Amino acid sequence: MDTQSLHSDIARTRPARTERAHRAVVWWLRVVAAFVIATLVVGGGTRLTDSGLSITEWEPIVGVIPPLSEAAWQDALALYRQIPEYQLVNRGMSLDEFKAIFYWEWAHRLVARSIGLVFALPLAFFWLRGMLPGWLKPWALGLLALGGLQGAVGWWMVTSGLTERVDVSHYRLAVHLTLACIILSLAVWLSARAAGRRATAAAPGAVTALGKVLPFLVLGQIFLGALVAGMDAGLASDEWPTMAGALIPEGLGNLSPWWMNMLENPLTVQFDHRILGYVVFLAVVAFALAAWRAGAVRGASVALAALVTLQVAIGVAVVVMRVPLHLALTHQFVAAVILWVTVDTSTRLTRRKA
Repeated sequence: MDTQSLHSDIARTRPARTERAHRAVVWWLRVVAAFVIATLVVGGGTRLTDSGLSITEWEPIVGVIPPLSEAAWQDALALYRQIPEYQLVNRGMSLDEFKAIFYWEWAHRLVARSIGLVFALPLAFFWLRGMLPGWLKPWALGLLALGGLQGAVGWWMVTSGLTERVDVSHYRLAVHLTLACIILSLAVWLSARAAGRRATAAAPGAVTALGKVLPFLVLGQIFLGALVAGMDAGLASDEWPTMAGALIPEGLGNLSPWWMNMLENPLTVQFDHRILGYVVFLAVVAFALAAWRAGAVRGASVALAALVTLQVAIGVAVVVMRVPLHLALTHQFVAAVILWVTVDTSTRLTRRKA
């Protein structure tokens, strides 16, 4: 083989290797995002089954292994018996009943810890092999730091229920869930950028602006949903479209000062969650219609409208059936998928030049 042919083969090989590296990085970030969604769903089950306080110690390493002997289980139950939730709510709980709530919390922590490995190990590999684009490196380190912070926030949440409460603070729960969704959003945004999808869909300015607002509306709705879950506010009314017999029920402003109702009044918290849900639905439908007319992100906008319509239906079923576990977890899962789609779609949008 002559020198010219050798250089030609090398030139063809390098782009192919670069493309494979980019695909690997993109799928790594997508897998991380999928693991975050799994953590959200298992965490939702942990909250709805009142399992979050069953493990009263934070042991990031040895806590990976659940109790393996009868004595170890009795020790774990003895620790649980020391907190108010057991003494005031679950006094007399059997070991088998304790195991049921323990495994929910253990599974939540296990999946959350696994995200660290799923993120950190490939990050080190890609970095050492020179497969990470330069722009991605600071973002990856930032995402790693947010993951560590999320672990600390999770324990901060648990500690709120170990001494003076029979459950965790709904404020801390909302912070914990919202931070997880921010991590999910960043992973999706970075994967879209790494895939070369940033600013690839030109649309009129109004369509682009609305598309970029949607992730923030969804994130706000998820925050309100966390308050609902943390306060068991889903049980405040089991009617739809009315609440407590009216479209605007009495009792929304029972607390003083008035703004405390939005944070502490279960009826008001559920009402606010419903209203913002309607706002999100209308915004998504408006976006889908405008995007279709503009010929931009048509597939994504229609899929998003279908997902949000499904989510509204699931939300109604959750309320009228008084929060069955399987529907509530489906509601949380679909919310996370909607956030993924809105972030990916907004990343693709760019203002069309006149």
